[in-house]
Amino acid sequence: MTFTSRLAVVALSSLLATGTAFAQTAAPAAKTDAKTTTAAPADKKVTKERTAESLECSKQADAKGLKGKERKKFRRDCKKDAKAGTAAPAAADKK
Repeated sequence: MTFTSRLAVVALSSLLATGTAFAQTAAPAAKTDAKTTTAAPADKKVTKERTAESLECSKQADAKGLKGKERKKFRRDCKKDAKAGTAAPAAADKK
């Protein structure tokens, strides 16, 4: 065999070996299926029902047009007041 034919054989066998190496990397794709099944409990968090206080505080924040950090702070304080027994509308009157 000449040098060029040996080189061609080595190159061809490298390509075939590389193809099988890449074919083996497809196995972790089964793990992504497992991730989708573990994502099901996360869906339960999304479908968790919100309390009446939380909904009322959200409505008040919407009425005030609050967004971002201000909305988060308002809702946190509103829910804290509602749990403490203070009426939620009274929290809306505070500025």
